[in-house]
Amino acid sequence: MTGYEREAGLLLPISALPSKYGIGCFSEEAYRFVDLLAYAGQRVWQIRPLCPTSFGDSPYQSPCSFGGNPYFISLEGLVDEGLLTQDELGAWAWGDRVDYAELYRKRYPILRRAYERFSARQRPWDFGIFLAENCYWLEDYAVYMAIKDRYSAPLWEFPEPLCRREASALCDFRSSHAPEIDFYRFLQYEFFKQWKALHDYAASKNIKIMGDMPIYVSADSSDVWANPELFELDREGKPLFVAGCPPDGFSPTGQLWGNTVYRWQEHKNTGFRWWTDRFRQALSMYDIVRIDHFRGFDAYYSIPFGAKDATAGFWRGALGRELFATVRGLVGDGRVIAEDLGFMTDGVRRLLEDCGFSGMKILQFGFDGDVEHMPFNYHESCVVYTGTHDNPTLMSWISRLSEEGKRRLLEYLSVDSGDYKTLARHLMTIAMQSRAALCVIPMQDHLYLGDEGRMNTPSSVAGNWTWRMSGQDMSEQVFERIKEITRIGGRLRNFS
Repeated sequence: MTGYEREAGLLLPISALPSKYGIGCFSEEAYRFVDLLAYAGQRVWQIRPLCPTSFGDSPYQSPCSFGGNPYFISLEGLVDEGLLTQDELGAWAWGDRVDYAELYRKRYPILRRAYERFSARQRPWDFGIFLAENCYWLEDYAVYMAIKDRYSAPLWEFPEPLCRREASALCDFRSSHAPEIDFYRFLQYEFFKQWKALHDYAASKNIKIMGDMPIYVSADSSDVWANPELFELDREGKPLFVAGCPPDGFSPTGQLWGNTVYRWQEHKNTGFRWWTDRFRQALSMYDIVRIDHFRGFDAYYSIPFGAKDATAGFWRGALGRELFATVRGLVGDGRVIAEDLGFMTDGVRRLLEDCGFSGMKILQFGFDGDVEHMPFNYHESCVVYTGTHDNPTLMSWISRLSEEGKRRLLEYLSVDSGDYKTLARHLMTIAMQSRAALCVIPMQDHLYLGDEGRMNTPSSVAGNWTWRMSGQDMSEQVFERIKEITRIGGRLRNFS
């Protein structure tokens, strides 16, 4: 972070916003959330990756690292454009949580209807500009998705001429599936148009958006299909090795993410072109970029493809130092935060220091025994969180403390006792009062939610990324509490 201005922010993925149609999106509720952030004196809205999701529903396993999630397109916005009617939006009884299977079944037919009307009109002038500005990734993504729709298979099971991107096969496919390919261009056009409008609105309220750049992409993605030489693949296009984490406190058998790993030397041979494109796009979309799994740029954990868990993995060196030297001119000062969590080494610490990025501190980790994350060790350039999307909520975490852990917590807080809600408020206040330049608190902690508010459980494969706020959570009473904690923490400013 540039200088030393103590700021506060909230962590809430777009998917977790309340909405009428099953998932948070760029609808009026998103604009209302921005208004409430400004009302509560927050300066940063941190979100999770905006890229499309696929099997597993995780935004960190995307079929395209450059694309936007079509589920985030506001259907009501398409009504305003005359591409849909209100009656066509349906009257389904969506549940309180995100149901991705239902979204796929119900949302895409509606989006295709909007595309049919769009394709019957004269194309707006900015559509051609959008295609030209994004041609370096969009065409590959649109064709790739059309192939997946046609064959319902991962890329290594595409017909061999298409898997190998033979020119004649691609030409024939583009000709015979032109409307399907154009549909995916349309979705990205609408996504980025609506995202820019929301981002501009946040800027008008002095709210900065912190976006998220996953370190890896899915093995089954347009990135891998279009750039196979940059990834460790066999001759059929299958991964040779996949990414993950060794056994740790989250999982005794480690975490098997399944993302294909990089051929770092090939990236260097291209002058890190693919990475440069990613950083350029991310920095155009967000005011601040959080780099996921930063330690993987120093050394990464590589697991043989097909392994049942991560215990068979091993560490290999990456070329993060050369990469960040290449993109230094793009990044600038104060615009990058590194997720420097997990098993840290001197090499990772040196890389973080050389890059000059802000690191992260997690309050829960400190009270779980990692002294580096205790508030008295925070410094001015770090970002403090009560927890991340991979942690339990504060209320859940407190409820699971051992007797010794609770004793240490009460001792630190200088209190004899307290219910879970009181202790959670104390912890949020401590985070706000710390020296950290930025304090970001997950919305679930401000709502005092328990297990029902957890966003993701590492190493699990079901039930993640489904939590959403209710309409009642978007009340001035809730944000008045957030404003008060921010004031007590000395982070409240008058932004009017």
